[in-house]
Amino acid sequence: MKKNKSTYLLVLLLHVILAIAIYAFPFVSKVYGILIPLFGTILLINTKNKNNEVLLVASYVVGSEVLLRMTGGNIAHEIAKYEVIYFLILGMFFSGVSKNSILYLFFILLLLPGVYIGANVLGYEVDVRKTILFNILGEVCLFFSALYCYQRKVTLLQIEYIIKALALPLVSIISYLFLYTPSIKDVVTGTQSNFETSGGFGPNQVSTILGLGMFCFFALLVLFSKTKMAQMIHFVLLIAASFRGIVTFSRGGVFTAIAMMVVLIAVLYWFANTKAKNLIVVLSISALIIGGFVWTYSVLQTGGMIENRYANKDARGREKEDRLGGREEIAGTELTMFMENPVWGIGVGKNKEYREEMTGIVAASHNEITRLLAEHGVFGIIAFLILLFTPLILYFNNREHIFLLSFFVFWLLTINHAAMRLAAPAFVYALTLLKVSFVDENSVPREQTV
Repeated sequence: MKKNKSTYLLVLLLHVILAIAIYAFPFVSKVYGILIPLFGTILLINTKNKNNEVLLVASYVVGSEVLLRMTGGNIAHEIAKYEVIYFLILGMFFSGVSKNSILYLFFILLLLPGVYIGANVLGYEVDVRKTILFNILGEVCLFFSALYCYQRKVTLLQIEYIIKALALPLVSIISYLFLYTPSIKDVVTGTQSNFETSGGFGPNQVSTILGLGMFCFFALLVLFSKTKMAQMIHFVLLIAASFRGIVTFSRGGVFTAIAMMVVLIAVLYWFANTKAKNLIVVLSISALIIGGFVWTYSVLQTGGMIENRYANKDARGREKEDRLGGREEIAGTELTMFMENPVWGIGVGKNKEYREEMTGIVAASHNEITRLLAEHGVFGIIAFLILLFTPLILYFNNREHIFLLSFFVFWLLTINHAAMRLAAPAFVYALTLLKVSFVDENSVPREQTV
């Protein structure tokens, strides 16, 4: 047990050192990006995925995606989604899939008409293959993730390892951000999303992954910190992730993290006994106090700008007419596209081109729901309903999956503000489909029969 604890601490430290190495020698990021799929493949071939090691590898890929994008370590922008798909196919080769997961085969088939239409209506100046892949790859990643995870039996201990695998690269991201912009005061001049505080990368995506990190460190602190040292480490990481998430000035990831934590606390409270409920109340009050301190520090570091940002005001404190940074106008155009093409939709990848013709706005979709409606029509509605209701229905017979609703909230809120630009919402959604038990059923001794 002590060896496992010391190994975990060493791995955390190595990820801090990794961030320092990448900051000092940028080429290290490319080496890191190559080593992940290499070591992941070796691990799966050696273990033959006997204990669902593929979930750990895929989790690590998801956690490292933004770090590699931020530091130029990816050989291709969408490589993380391809890697997740590759690893899960490898996992299915060793471990098979549930026959009931055919529901998600139906889901992906519903999207094919939109792909066919998109391939035929996109303009000549557009790279058709690249445009369609950019818009559909998130759903394809979700399909393979769901196919593997559907009703696959795992233990709560395995869920702990999945969360840790996801969180490890986030330690590197947080460390890198502090190296990149050690002084927040020097780079904050307004209330717009800030690239300087986001490592020079897209604040929306950085906020999204840091929000997921906030939840991971919160879950590890509350449920999986058995020593004072582990509690202190996860506490510090939670505060660091929260602060860096807030100062990206992109609100979506932070709001999502708060919602996930509230849902987890509610689930724990619902199933807890009286003594545990009192502890959860104390924990919740403590979380509010700590959150207040982090927020106050963020306000001081940003000269009050972050307060204006969350109050939807500009740098001078004037109320903004647009509450969602233009996202509502983009979503509105997609709803118009759906109303004009309700059955078949306008075709995958066409919405950006169509929007420019309609309004002159050149922007990709931020909302996966309205994009599904616009590009896939009624088939998109059915596909979304499959995604929406399947985890909730499974939850009735899967109450031991205490993270199911939190993971579901992450997927649902993230696709509303960041679409599926990252692999995270697709993979985390699939984690809601796992069949979780507190103990390994195969290890429980059975009564002898005569």
